[in-house]
Amino acid sequence: MGDIKKQKKKFSKPAHPWRKDRIEAEKEMLKQYGLRRKYEIWKIDSLLRKFLNRAKTIIAQRTVQSEFEKKQMLDRLYSLGLLKQGSRVEDVLNLTLKDLMERRLQTLVARKQLARSMLQARQFITHENVAIGAKKITAPSYLVSVQEEPQIKLVKPVNIASAAEKKTEKEVKD
Repeated sequence: MGDIKKQKKKFSKPAHPWRKDRIEAEKEMLKQYGLRRKYEIWKIDSLLRKFLNRAKTIIAQRTVQSEFEKKQMLDRLYSLGLLKQGSRVEDVLNLTLKDLMERRLQTLVARKQLARSMLQARQFITHENVAIGAKKITAPSYLVSVQEEPQIKLVKPVNIASAAEKKTEKEVKD
């Protein structure tokens, strides 16, 4: 089974470490989504590759088991909001890295304007200020399902505007 202390790596590094176009694209993605390290991109990319490879094998096979796996994979992608109802397995091949990045908890908190920026959204999540329903989530990379999306809320109500006003008032007094 494996040693509990040695966890399996959840991503693979790029095949070629010094491709300028890839490095520039990763830098842009880091800024756009408020990520801290490139391996966060690599994790999501590995997940996307798993979906794509699984879809390719399901398309190639014509067995009862592949039909069962096709239904399971499509249900998972529907629940994550990556595909619309009624999509086919071939539509999985059109998924991009940005589609998966938009389903991360950090991105959704910022898009719902519960935080002023992606980095602040990340801070709220890691400091246990964000919950989905009654469950506190501390991983910014958590993939939010469509059913969970309306349940995203701040645990401790943080008035973003008042914090900025207090800071300016303090500066005026000094």
